[in-house]
Amino acid sequence: MNDFVLWAIQTVQSVDPVLRTLLAGAAMMLETSILVGLIVPGDTVVLVAALGVASWGQGIALGVSVIVGALIGESLGFWLGRWAGPHIRHSWLGRRIGEEHWERSERYLRKRGGIAIFLSRFLPLLHSLVPLTVGMSGYAYRRFIAWTLPACVLWTTAYVGLAAGAAGSYPELSQRMHYAGYVFVGIIALLLIGVLVVKKVIARREERHMRDESQHEA
Repeated sequence: MNDFVLWAIQTVQSVDPVLRTLLAGAAMMLETSILVGLIVPGDTVVLVAALGVASWGQGIALGVSVIVGALIGESLGFWLGRWAGPHIRHSWLGRRIGEEHWERSERYLRKRGGIAIFLSRFLPLLHSLVPLTVGMSGYAYRRFIAWTLPACVLWTTAYVGLAAGAAGSYPELSQRMHYAGYVFVGIIALLLIGVLVVKKVIARREERHMRDESQHEA
């Protein structure tokens, strides 16, 4: 297992750092843009790219690329919502998503405002629908960016920092422990599970908050 993990890390590191960084940024741009995030696993691409980070400079460059890519993608979703939101919503793809999800996104934004924009980065499905919904709502672009920027920075720091840190410490760990490969795989698995748990917790808390507000209004 140690040899396999070391081979996997070295394989990622063998890819040109500039290309690896640009691919991660492009993946995040697609993942956060209008509806593409439903099929493009941008977070997986970022994790793999982070495994190849060999220096602080590469880590910072990767983080900046991912943040910029995410902001471009979310901005694209915002402006498409402003210019063609209703058309997209009633298109074939919009109908496939389901009217209930569009209504949920609108209700979430209406009741939670900027908090909804910030938290949507960590919520399944909503991270693709909220930028479009915000654009349709007439919400100011600068306010949208002010809420989504810190969310993108936090998300990127967690993904890139933890994955790069684990990969960077592995060569030394593998020399001390025969089962270091299993430890490494366990750390990555825990990271992925932790991300899923955090998303579930946030989603449930927000759903509960929405229900409580609806009952209060009734």
